[in-house]
Amino acid sequence: MNFWDRILFGNSFKDWSIAIGIIVVSFSLIKILKGPVIKKLKKWSGETVITFDDFIVLAIEKTVIPFLYFAAIFGAFDYLTFNTRTTHIIEVAKLFVITYFILSLVTSAIQYAIFSFLEKQENSDIKKKQARSLIIILKGVVWILGFVFLINNLGYNVTTIITGLGIGGIAVALAAQAVLGDFFSYFVIFFDRPFEIGDFIIVDDKVIGAIEYIGVKTTRIRAISGEQIVCSNKDLTDSRVHNYKKMLRRRVVFSIGVIYQTTAEQMKKIPGMIKSIIEATDNATFDRSHFSAFGNFSMNFETVYYIESPDYNLYMDAQQKIYLEILQDFEKENIEFAYPTQTLFAANAFTKQAEEKTNEVETSTVKRN
Repeated sequence: MNFWDRILFGNSFKDWSIAIGIIVVSFSLIKILKGPVIKKLKKWSGETVITFDDFIVLAIEKTVIPFLYFAAIFGAFDYLTFNTRTTHIIEVAKLFVITYFILSLVTSAIQYAIFSFLEKQENSDIKKKQARSLIIILKGVVWILGFVFLINNLGYNVTTIITGLGIGGIAVALAAQAVLGDFFSYFVIFFDRPFEIGDFIIVDDKVIGAIEYIGVKTTRIRAISGEQIVCSNKDLTDSRVHNYKKMLRRRVVFSIGVIYQTTAEQMKKIPGMIKSIIEATDNATFDRSHFSAFGNFSMNFETVYYIESPDYNLYMDAQQKIYLEILQDFEKENIEFAYPTQTLFAANAFTKQAEEKTNEVETSTVKRN
């Protein structure tokens, strides 16, 4: 018998050689053409403004080319003849591979669509980080649906599986209400956007810090004291959240008191002095300054101004500058700040006692004489 006519696993050596040749030639062609083709496609996509072509190039490089290697292998297997069981295994493997690469393309397209939408918005990098959990959820849903589709194509009864998943889902929902509450609160946070990563917030006047991470169940806050605080999403959506990043300008109110020995002329100068100082401060807008009240130990002035930025450090720098210049100008005008003291004026009482003692001494002297 001729060597090429010998049979191995139901196929001649000649058929096996041709099948192996198909694989080797196909792999070689893919490897040779991959570099120049990808390079040319990347150059073409780099010359355009749109990002969709970049996605196409990436999909070809990461998904299409690996699929071509598997297609070469299955093409070689199609040239050969196998028994019914082996053929069935090959068909199942082929279905698994096709399903995998299709789902990979679909999930990549979903991620590209979401990132492209967020790219056009303000603070896109922060929103992309926040969207990662949503992308993971959507990818999970796609893979589950793909698995159901695969089972259906393999000839199994999908209705029974879906019914089982439905009953199991109800049981899980009843057993994990708290987890599902956090899960749906995540979608509220993502779509309604009461806060985002990087925002400085105060929750119910207790938790103070900046948002570091927004997950499916919890949100992590970096407190101003340094530690990380982990809060459930449901607690945050049910709480009063003060978002200072959304603040366009900061309203500042402060009061000062001067002693009662301050003259009327000095009192009249104080509002104008404060106004000039605030107007000369960067990012500060003067609103008002008034002599507001007679206090127990001081005459009080109330001043209101705005910082045209939500930046806390900028606010503190401006406030420090204003306070120091007020102190400096008050020193020049000999205006004294008041502090909690009490002065007892008893001059009349001391004078009367001294006169009574003098009269007593004079009377005793006359009697002796």
